[in-house]
Amino acid sequence: MNLTPNVAEVRQVEERKAGKRSTREWQQLDAAHHLHPFSDAASLNAQGCRVITHADGVYLWDSEGNKIFDAMSGLWCVNIGYGRKELAEVAYQQMQELPFYNTFFKTTHPPVVELSALLAEVAPEGFNHVFYTNSGSEGNDTVIRMVRHYWASLGQPQKKTIISRINGYHGSTIGGASLGGMSYMHEQGDLPIPGIVHIEQPYWYANGGDLTPEEYGLKAARELEKKILELGVENVAAFIGEPVQGAGGIIIPPSTYWPEIQRICDQYGILLVADEVICGFGRTGHWFGSQYFGIRPHLMTIAKGLSSGYQPIGGVLVHDQVAKVLAESGDFNHGFTYSGHPVAAAVAAENIRILKRERIIEKMREDVMPYAHKLWHDAFDNHPLVDDVRTLGFFFAVTLVEDKASRKRYANGGELALRCRDICFANNLVMRATGDSMISAPPLTMTRAEAEEFVAKAKACVDQLARELGRL
Repeated sequence: MNLTPNVAEVRQVEERKAGKRSTREWQQLDAAHHLHPFSDAASLNAQGCRVITHADGVYLWDSEGNKIFDAMSGLWCVNIGYGRKELAEVAYQQMQELPFYNTFFKTTHPPVVELSALLAEVAPEGFNHVFYTNSGSEGNDTVIRMVRHYWASLGQPQKKTIISRINGYHGSTIGGASLGGMSYMHEQGDLPIPGIVHIEQPYWYANGGDLTPEEYGLKAARELEKKILELGVENVAAFIGEPVQGAGGIIIPPSTYWPEIQRICDQYGILLVADEVICGFGRTGHWFGSQYFGIRPHLMTIAKGLSSGYQPIGGVLVHDQVAKVLAESGDFNHGFTYSGHPVAAAVAAENIRILKRERIIEKMREDVMPYAHKLWHDAFDNHPLVDDVRTLGFFFAVTLVEDKASRKRYANGGELALRCRDICFANNLVMRATGDSMISAPPLTMTRAEAEEFVAKAKACVDQLARELGRL
């Protein structure tokens, strides 16, 4: 009879002595009380969650001591990497001085003033005002009300309809999920709400057929013009889109797409809204995705990289053209208890200062980004299992395909991508499966050596799936 305790048992005893719970105890409590977002509760509870305990740089550690490469920056948000003590110190100091106060009743506070000034400094020209929320979802809800209030204030209250895109993602609230074009989200909650319609996404690989990417970019953009004319320009308030569709699978539009969208919005006098929740604060190699693509929006929703995920905060950057109308229209009866929360604002301001002081975006764009792009393409351009190998800024993606020559996709591509995601996680790499694509968005602080590790791990995991499918 073997009386030697195994490693897990020894760890559990040591953790109990230190007053900590074991992994299994955490998992049991989690299953008993925690409803996870975007999850099948029964399946998750049967399997048990991986318990993440701490993080530093691009790495996470779980409760069993495993070191994990986080190639998703949490949820696209930890742009400056984990473990920034400066942000913890700023939060601690602000909690001591002013842990909370609202900005509703003729009051403000230094952190929100300083953050607003910093945002006006780094935002594109003409964006001198910001309305604060707690998330990107709330930011896009705010956009709906702000856009409709704008047109009503100009004497055109019938201009209510907002046009978005199939497979776009704009949050999980009723308004945000309606703006988004995710059918599986619309199935729950009787969405979208009235006044929101969707057009084709600019995904050449899936929808372009025999057209060149440039031809298809124009075709996809002109779906907006068709929809405006179908609905009547007098009824259309705005068009909203992510510069790069993130949760939809890192869909990078053809070069002709955004210039044509801009032309259409300008021609018909439609407000253009850029959802910068994922693209903002350096993800594309520029402060905002709009700058990368040359978009001139009227409103930009922000969150995630605004604080690098260290505090929940979001907002809407408002162009002077819109801000002037709002300022002349009396009360804007909208806001949240935590709009411009002092601790979140202080942390976000310091996050922006770090991005500026350390030139994180510039260093990424000039050095690691082109190096990592080459590594990614060298690893996957000729891989038998993937095609549509794409990179932009610190976005990386591949699509699992059955036949590259014909762009034939697997009928069960979504299931295969989930298998690949699970292989990645089992090998201590966080990537994400979206449809039949594997996607990633590492912290902007990723070094060349870390990029090599990331790409090597990603290729090894795709190789493993290819072998299981008999493709390698």
